[in-house]
Amino acid sequence: MIRTISVDKITENIKEMCIEANHFLSPDMDTVMKEAVDKEESPLGRQILTQLQENLKIAGDDMIPICQDTGMAVIFMEIGQDVHLEGGCLEDAVNEGVRQGYTEGFLRKSVVKDPLIRENTKDNTPAVIHYEMVPGDKVKITVAPKGFGSENMSRVFMLKPAEGIEGVKNAVLTAVRDAGPNACPPMVVGVGIGGTFEKCAILAKKALTRDAGSHSSVPYVKEMEEELLEKINGLGIGPGGLGGRVTALAVNINTYPTHIAGLPVAVNICCHVNRHRTRTI
Repeated sequence: MIRTISVDKITENIKEMCIEANHFLSPDMDTVMKEAVDKEESPLGRQILTQLQENLKIAGDDMIPICQDTGMAVIFMEIGQDVHLEGGCLEDAVNEGVRQGYTEGFLRKSVVKDPLIRENTKDNTPAVIHYEMVPGDKVKITVAPKGFGSENMSRVFMLKPAEGIEGVKNAVLTAVRDAGPNACPPMVVGVGIGGTFEKCAILAKKALTRDAGSHSSVPYVKEMEEELLEKINGLGIGPGGLGGRVTALAVNINTYPTHIAGLPVAVNICCHVNRHRTRTI
């Protein structure tokens, strides 16, 4: 049976999610941030983590953004094939939700209309939208505002198949080591393996929206997530890049089939706030 949903409902939810994501840490990130204070061995690192916790509390209490870079809105939409959307264009509705969220929420507008001319759009639109058709009669929306301090540190590696799993691990560690303090650690590391040049990057981006502390259902991928987290935290970058044990809070890896001649790997790094909100309509 076909279920009808007005695009106005999409707009309203995205507006609210943009505001929530920028003012409150998601529950999974709140948990791993609190755990990080106990794990950190460096006194300076613990001090920085404590200050970050204080900042997050002030942001929530006073309704101010948890980071001054309120990001470019990245939206993942899983649309049930039994859903009929009415009342206008879905993409326009998504962007209207972002516009309302960033203007009514008094969030920083960071999007420029042209990548070289650099004129600000003044409402943080357009969003970057990823659509996926799925079974069912619901729409699942994930809003993930992405700041560019960490985004600029992200990488794509087109490895040779012979480089295998060790090559993938080396690529991830290279990206994190090169990022150093610039990605505002402690960070969350999203990794995409497989597909094509663009597919692995989308896999890595979506990996950031998976709950920190959760793991892949694929045994070897789970092992790699755990091993890479341990190795990253052994790099000594630490909170704020000032040394310590907690460089990363989580490593999330997504995989996808690929061509016999390739091994694409993307590393999408996110700062300690790793903003994301998910709702199902």
